[in-house]
Amino acid sequence: MRAVSRAGLAGLRSDASLSAVLAGVVALIVSVASSIGLLVSAAQDFALDATQTASWLTSSYLAIGLGTLALSWRFRAPVLLAWTTPGLAVIAAVAASGQATFPEVLGASVLSALVMIGLGVTGAFQAVTSRIPPALAGALLAGVLLPFILKTFQALPAAPVPVAGMIAVFLAGRLFFPRWAVPAVLVTGALLSVVTGQVGSLSGGGPGALLLQKPSFEPGTMLALAAPLTILTLASQQLPGVAVLRECGYGRVPVSPLITWTGVASLISAPFGAHTTNLAAITAAIAAGHESHPDPARRWVACISAGVLYVLLALGAGWVLGAVGAIPGPVIAALAGLSLVGTALSSLSTALHDESWREAAFVTLVVTASGVTFLGIGSAVWGLLAGGALAWTGRRLLR
Repeated sequence: MRAVSRAGLAGLRSDASLSAVLAGVVALIVSVASSIGLLVSAAQDFALDATQTASWLTSSYLAIGLGTLALSWRFRAPVLLAWTTPGLAVIAAVAASGQATFPEVLGASVLSALVMIGLGVTGAFQAVTSRIPPALAGALLAGVLLPFILKTFQALPAAPVPVAGMIAVFLAGRLFFPRWAVPAVLVTGALLSVVTGQVGSLSGGGPGALLLQKPSFEPGTMLALAAPLTILTLASQQLPGVAVLRECGYGRVPVSPLITWTGVASLISAPFGAHTTNLAAITAAIAAGHESHPDPARRWVACISAGVLYVLLALGAGWVLGAVGAIPGPVIAALAGLSLVGTALSSLSTALHDESWREAAFVTLVVTASGVTFLGIGSAVWGLLAGGALAWTGRRLLR
């Protein structure tokens, strides 16, 4: 066991690079800043006290951080976990409307976790995703990423100096120092935000906390919450997360164990307040993309970096909550968008390379990028269905 541990540490040292570590930092910043405000808003609507809110954040970050470390170490691949942002939006809407109590939300999270474990253990999720053609998977990922890249330019009016500076540095970096373009963007955004006085003030804070809370298993409410929570997590997080791994060259990583262990992480953390843990999609593309490291075999270090930082943030969750408003939203949006350009280009190349799949891939891309939600189902699923239907119909007619 010690020999295995020493071999693992030696591999980590040999694969470590500054660019990969910084990619993990960027992925974490984008993830943390993107939806923590939604969590705080929901906690306020549920009338949670400071300890309950800190426990929600602490348990979520521990599940994400420890799960990321374990899976990335096990498979030597950039397996990054996250919480379900669409699911959090559902929870926030329920909190604002008063349709359920927080214990009922925890009960729904437990049920959703059990469903996820079942899908992973039985191999049902992998059986479905393995049948998705590469062209459609690439188009799906490009469609998921495109709105985030467009937000870079939409952020210009709100913070013209920092965002314009970030774009300029990124373009110069792609020409002259491509490996360091994204880290340079991060530094530029931080410096220009300080110079222009757009960094907010820190307030409040304290260490993390873990408070065991009793879930409520009222059948009607639990099922009504668990169904959208599970479907949204599968469609908008797990499916794109698998697409990221495949498109970035990690098809060797088995899908079923990943789905199983995200369910286990969710099940363990739910009684402490955490909502669903799942595969990351957008931030995973930052860690697993070319900007992390030119060699795919060395990109897993980015997730080790992110996992360690998540655990540290869990220990200081109270301070994290106090710092929510300090980072300018437009700067985070620009950082996320610019970090995803390389992965989006690679996905587009895969999607449009095979002429026989080109129209179906394009339909998948535009429907996914539209962000449309219909019948409670997100655009990623509708994009795959539309592109798949077009491809299937075309092949049937041309026989």
